[in-house]
Amino acid sequence: MRVLVTGGAGFIGSHYVRTMLTGGYPGYEDAEVTVFDKLTYAGNRANLAPVAGSPRLRFVQGDICLRADLDAAVPGHDLVVNFAAESHVDRSIHGASDFVLTNVLGAQQVFEAALRHGVRRVLHVSTDEVYGSIDEGSWTEDCLLEPNSPYSASKAGSDLVARAYAKTHGLDVSVTRCSNNYGPYHFPEKVIPLFVTNLLDGEPVPLYGEGANVRDWLFVDDHCRGIQLVVEKGLPGEYYNIGGGRELSNRELTGLLLAATGRDWSYVQPVPDPRGGGHDLRYSVDYGRTAALGYAPRVSFEEGLALTVQWYRDNRAWWEPLKAAAATAHRPAAQDPEA
Repeated sequence: MRVLVTGGAGFIGSHYVRTMLTGGYPGYEDAEVTVFDKLTYAGNRANLAPVAGSPRLRFVQGDICLRADLDAAVPGHDLVVNFAAESHVDRSIHGASDFVLTNVLGAQQVFEAALRHGVRRVLHVSTDEVYGSIDEGSWTEDCLLEPNSPYSASKAGSDLVARAYAKTHGLDVSVTRCSNNYGPYHFPEKVIPLFVTNLLDGEPVPLYGEGANVRDWLFVDDHCRGIQLVVEKGLPGEYYNIGGGRELSNRELTGLLLAATGRDWSYVQPVPDPRGGGHDLRYSVDYGRTAALGYAPRVSFEEGLALTVQWYRDNRAWWEPLKAAAATAHRPAAQDPEA
């Protein structure tokens, strides 16, 4: 089995790669893995350091938008898992073109390359943000898509392109839609790693408005196990929600992060919402379809948060250079309540 993981040096993709190369997915213990990554600001080869010595790992730097790059990497693989994406909501508000280019055209190029080179199976990783916002209840996979940011709109577009390739070309591609991930190696612009690293350094944390936005939190290992189940059992052209089953408002989340780092509310700095309160208020996914494949979250939020905070305590050498580089580039990390 040969597996190509696009975006495999990012937060979630690298977790999937590390787990596969350390025998975490039964039946794939001998899989050869090619990581294909452009290494933008959020792609980091250090994320692969724990498995860098594996003889089953190969790294290729490339861009999913470029046919030549894909043609050099895709041939000979049995499975492609597409994690590659631009994923920060606030960044998409200030500049949407990169999101449309990578998330729509890039995904289409991956599907086209898979067809061209006879790849047997493709898994496309998406997000629950394609559904918009929900006041009560939970989204099923059949709910209307109502994305409210350029980021989520671009991901919705890629989901529909995946379906089109399944229906029109017979590509064996399934789509997963996850809720908010957290865990080790999470780039420190997203809310949990940003807050944790700031608080560990005794710095304030920015809380949008009243912190009323509600998100469902999913530990990265649970997410990747769900992805692998869909790889093995999912149907072509179908969508599969993957959730963590723990909804928290941003204010509740902030309270838990303060407690985990030994800080108090004096470290919280209210800031205006860049959308004037327009961030989606609540996300909630019904993951019954994925549960039917055997999925259930295993890591409680309390357990996952403790593991995550301890990882950031122990791995300053990983995150301090990333925050320093952002500051040097005059691109301070900004809270993204969507991820």
